[in-house]
Amino acid sequence: MIMSHYLNEINRIKHCCFNNERQIQTVLEARNYITNHFDEELKLDQLSTLQLSSKFHLLRLFKRYYGITPKQYQTEKRLERSKQLLKAGTAVAETCYEVGFESPASFCTLFKARFGCSPSAFQKIAIFTKSKNI
Repeated sequence: MIMSHYLNEINRIKHCCFNNERQIQTVLEARNYITNHFDEELKLDQLSTLQLSSKFHLLRLFKRYYGITPKQYQTEKRLERSKQLLKAGTAVAETCYEVGFESPASFCTLFKARFGCSPSAFQKIAIFTKSKNI
């Protein structure tokens, strides 16, 4: 469903504003790369080399099409995956490192800012809710 939303949005933007297939392909490939490698360190230089584009051009294109930078997209992917791991009972510190964050403190701060509760509180609620549904 998320993929279809993005594709619909890309098509809408393409028909309204842009008609450059290469730009669209570059942005889609960059997003797919980040989606598949969200747990790795992201360097704009590396990403732009893979897309045969300058890093500044890639950054502008990505922001134009998605409204966020590649790094912000990566952070969102990491946080979404961390929710899945926490729901499955993975420890907070282990989750932090598995999704690619370097420090549990920064992970907890980002998680709380994004979801309104700490990872441990989220995990307790998820486990409690899961046990009630059984």
